[in-house]
Amino acid sequence: MENFIKFLGTAGARVVVSKQLRASGGVWIKYGDTNFHLDPGPGALVKALSSRPRLSPSSLDALLLSHRHLDHSNDLNIMVEAMTEGATRERGAVFLPREALGEEPVLFSYLRDKLENLEILEEGGQYQWKDISFSTPLRHLHSAETYGFRFIFPQGDVSFITDSLFDEKLIEAYKDSKILVINTVRLHREVHPHILHLSIPDAQVLVENIKPRLAFLTHFGLTVLREKPWEIAEEMSQKTGIKVIAANDGMKIDLEEALED
Repeated sequence: MENFIKFLGTAGARVVVSKQLRASGGVWIKYGDTNFHLDPGPGALVKALSSRPRLSPSSLDALLLSHRHLDHSNDLNIMVEAMTEGATRERGAVFLPREALGEEPVLFSYLRDKLENLEILEEGGQYQWKDISFSTPLRHLHSAETYGFRFIFPQGDVSFITDSLFDEKLIEAYKDSKILVINTVRLHREVHPHILHLSIPDAQVLVENIKPRLAFLTHFGLTVLREKPWEIAEEMSQKTGIKVIAANDGMKIDLEEALED
């Protein structure tokens, strides 16, 4: 049985997403008989269906949302419709921050009754759905209520540091993860109060201190793309002594291989 993580998009920031310089379909996680879709942004449905081999949205067991921004949530409703077979069956789960159900909810009300489970994320939460367990160890510093995720597998933890301003607490929250995926929007660390995203230097500090076996950079902004993420990742690998990979659209990680000792 194949267990994997597949990047259906590696775009970050508005320009890259709106011009589709990179796709923005989020991440598909399969473990055992369970399929999760993390952050189904614009194009998630199309990217799943055009994946090789094809990923069937009707096979989804759960959708997981780090926060409500469009580049992470745009295709949430259509993916829920697919998961519930056109809203005709009660099945599956959605995990999302409370803010995502607030004044401008990202999940339509008519779909909520079609879910087996609708769960609100909170800092320090522990969750399980079928074969997949995960935690939300920390609320991130971002312009919307945002959480990262620590997936707990028998062979080791796989953590996703989603959108955030750098904070030392990120190190402790994701310490000793075997695989670390970091949303890295910015090339430089210069301070812009309205841009609450991690930079390449921030990512290097996280890799050096969390010490994963393997790290992936993703969710690239325009400044990072211009400097060739694969070259940035190679340089970071040399500096940290830890293998760092710049994710590509469609990249697939074999979890058994990546997590084995």
